[in-house]
This record gives sequence, structure tokens and C-alpha cells, in this order.
Amino acid sequence: MVEIVKVSDPECLTAAAINDLYTAVGWTSYTNDLAALLAGIVSSDVVVAAFNAERLVGLCRVLTDFHTIAYVQDILVDPAQRRQGIATRLLECALSDLRVRQTVLLTDAETAQRNFYESCGFTEIRDFTDFQLRSFVKFA
Repeated sequence: MVEIVKVSDPECLTAAAINDLYTAVGWTSYTNDLAALLAGIVSSDVVVAAFNAERLVGLCRVLTDFHTIAYVQDILVDPAQRRQGIATRLLECALSDLRVRQTVLLTDAETAQRNFYESCGFTEIRDFTDFQLRSFVKFA
């Protein structure tokens, strides 16, 4: 059974476990600089992990000011563990204590991502009709 845990000390997550999980989902742009990834996880405001028999199989991390906005930076689940509701549980746990006006994220344009986030109550920016919005991104 997969256990979802809000991680109070992200340094308890080993570099090997983080590397294995991010590599399993193909996010090698993160693992190419593992030290930066680990520092980013430790610096995140909310980190939630999924474990199956002590093996890290999922992770969600959020950056937030705890009052107005939250940014979902990463949510990933080992491909061998998908379709079990783990990502939904990770996201729900990560956002459960936040009382913010808006939660935002940036993700790939794949149909599966859109379907997942819409099932979690998110609206793709181009479909938001209450008022006009724009989103911008700048990559280093």
C-alpha cells in the first residue's frame, strides 16, 4: 500500500531516491544538476512524498507565501505506480492546509496532464472565462 506523507524535513529524502524517481519519469533536465534539484526540494515550502514499502514512488512540491498564492512546482509518480490515485492524493495533501486565493502551475501540453489537472479542479488559462488572463514564462 502506498503511504502519502507530508515531509517536514526534505533532507531525509535521499539523493539516490530523488534521482531514481525523476529519472523514472524522464525529467533528466532536473537530474542533470542533482545538487540544484536537491536544494530546490529542501527550499520548497511544502513537500509531500509517496512511499511504497519505504521506496519513494511519488513527490509533490509547492512554493507559496501561505496567504495569497501557491505554485505547484513538481508532481510526479513513478510510471510503474500510476493509475492508483497517487498523484491526486499527493496534490490534495500538499494543498490541504493552504488558504490561498490562487494556485498555479506550468505543465506539458499533453492531454493526460490536462485531464488530470481538470479532474483536480484546475482550469487551463485559455479556458478561463471569468475575466481575461495572461500567463508568461521566462526560461534561463
